[in-house]
Amino acid sequence: MVEISYKKVYQDISKNLSQRQKEVLERRFGLEDFSRKETLQSIGRDFGVSRERVRQIEQNAFKHLPDKKRSPELKNLFGYFKKYFSRQGGFKRESIVLRDLGGKDFQNYVYLFLNLGGFYRFSETNNYYSFWSVDKKFLEIVRTLLSLLQNKFEKEQRTLPEEELLRVFSPKFSRLQIIRSLEVSKKIEKGIDGLYGLVDWPIILPKRTRDKVYLALKKANKPLHFTKIAEIGNRLTNELETLRTQPSKRILPQTVHNELIRDDRFVLVGRGIYALKEWGYLPGTVYDILVRVLKEHEEGMPLEELLQSVKKQRIVKDNTILLALSNRNHFLRDKEGRYKIREI
Repeated sequence: MVEISYKKVYQDISKNLSQRQKEVLERRFGLEDFSRKETLQSIGRDFGVSRERVRQIEQNAFKHLPDKKRSPELKNLFGYFKKYFSRQGGFKRESIVLRDLGGKDFQNYVYLFLNLGGFYRFSETNNYYSFWSVDKKFLEIVRTLLSLLQNKFEKEQRTLPEEELLRVFSPKFSRLQIIRSLEVSKKIEKGIDGLYGLVDWPIILPKRTRDKVYLALKKANKPLHFTKIAEIGNRLTNELETLRTQPSKRILPQTVHNELIRDDRFVLVGRGIYALKEWGYLPGTVYDILVRVLKEHEEGMPLEELLQSVKKQRIVKDNTILLALSNRNHFLRDKEGRYKIREI
């Protein structure tokens, strides 16, 4: 972050303002002794004047502030901002701009200086978040790109990697323009696997418990006990909280267990341990797995080989498998020590 004292720059350029003009600016932008931005109406109520009168005071205050020609500090500051936007591709989502330039404590000052510096702010809509740019032309670029991107996802109906999106749209748009458009989009988000998709898709922004459970297992990429799945699911919920308008409830382990039992996307592979069916795990008991494996090997299988085959499907001890094999009505062991299904 550039070594500029935003507070000092503001104090220098505002020293010729009237006390009322300074207070209006500081309350409107949350500066100095005011930690939050206030509306015209709330300020007008305190002053005993209309909101329109407060607007006039604010506008007059802006007119009395020096421009970059009269203030070397502002010239340097605005130059730094322009270089920042140039590196970003010309535009960037507002929340990230304020964080990058203002850190934790000076975002409100940055917001004021962006307004003073002739930068363009495009307000939030249903399709994109508020963003800032150095040129009005970027609004049409964002609108066009977001429409093309959304149409591609609706057509493909699958998550896509960033590189594929860059390859498809790079002939017409720059790499940074595509990345920044994805960044400001409210309809498209990156999932936990790093792939992009529509926010309406459960794999991108899960709303139901079962979808959070699915994503928790996808993130872990290995079988887990249901209590661990609940723990990861709650962490994911916290990570996704910023994309929601309302907070989500904490997932309880028993609720997770109930969803795992009911949904055939999940397979019980051990005591309280579940895996995803899409990983190649088969449903059923240890007995069912033995039957499937032995049906694929009609000539029979040595014990050690059979144990290893079953343990690829189930997280169990050898004794559990041996207990199932001891059922003489269903399995037999030939003279060579190979196990087979007993023909009835």
